[in-house]
Amino acid sequence: MMKHNPENERVKRSYLIFMKQAKRQDESSLDSVAMAISRFEYYTNYKNFKAFHFQQAIGFKEYLAKQDNKQTGNKLSKATLHSITRHLKIFFQWLAMQSGYKSRINYTDTEYFNLSEKDTRIAMARHEKPVPTVEQIKHTIECMPLTTNIERRNRALMAFTLLTGVRDSAIASLKIKHIDLISHSVFQDAREVKTKFSKTFTSYFFPVGEDVKEIVIEWINYLKSELLFGNDDPLFPKTNVIQGRSKTFEPSGFKKENWKTAAPIRKIFKQAFTAADLPYFNPHSFRKTLGKMGQKLCRSPEEFKAWSQNLGHEGVLTTLYSYGDVQLDRQAEIIKHLNSPIDKDESNVNKVAEALFKKMSALNAGQNL
Repeated sequence: MMKHNPENERVKRSYLIFMKQAKRQDESSLDSVAMAISRFEYYTNYKNFKAFHFQQAIGFKEYLAKQDNKQTGNKLSKATLHSITRHLKIFFQWLAMQSGYKSRINYTDTEYFNLSEKDTRIAMARHEKPVPTVEQIKHTIECMPLTTNIERRNRALMAFTLLTGVRDSAIASLKIKHIDLISHSVFQDAREVKTKFSKTFTSYFFPVGEDVKEIVIEWINYLKSELLFGNDDPLFPKTNVIQGRSKTFEPSGFKKENWKTAAPIRKIFKQAFTAADLPYFNPHSFRKTLGKMGQKLCRSPEEFKAWSQNLGHEGVLTTLYSYGDVQLDRQAEIIKHLNSPIDKDESNVNKVAEALFKKMSALNAGQNL
């Protein structure tokens, strides 16, 4: 059985370069695209893409629906099926416009990668995901030990994530110089920091409490004064691992290096929440916590716009769509409140009418003078 097709490999490489450079896709997105194409190639026994026919798309969807998720053992979810087939549809649409493939691939055949309307609705349905409260996060931080340098780093890491809402991939690449303790800001410089869409922007500390801010400030001062870290050194250095006396590997201080990925950060979060006897909340969920916090604190469109920008969003709709879902318990509370009779004394309509009456009375009094 073939395990690759040389011509396919060349055109795949061109496509991935196109997606990265022209469509500005990040590495994780490119991995998903490459995986989807590899699945399709395996199904077709690595036939040349020039032999693509709509029957292959139909057969592949049937094949994919029978596959199991290796982690759960269950069938692949509708969302996974939708993601894979969507990647393939876009790939073959691009391929149908390339020299050497235009005459071989019928553009409309790519439509056969579409799932049924029912399956698409299921795949696109938004599911409520657990979001930690500020109180839960603070409780977890308080439960974290402080005996070693590594434990101090881990606690500061969680406090920093709540204080700034910075994505974990960006946190892993931050340097001390990117934090301004005078203006209480973070300069996410895409030339050095792994920001989403390589976007450069400045964000400011969120109002989550002086206790959280002090943990971060103490950590940075500790790095500079005690460990003699410089501005170009990592804000959260990776753990140095050595071979101990028992011939086993064990942690020993830090390397002046950034983490390569965000995986160690997620591991730290999981251990911290488990130790605090709480369910695991990943680093990204903290951004949702801050998004919901903004809905409660912001009193004007301008304030919410500033809050949204602080999360790195260009528009408030992104914040509302991504982090603005009303939790079911809060939804029930709101609907129940709306179902209650409105107190006339608290009615906004009455308040407006009262204000107008007072203003008209004042005007009439002035005219009678």
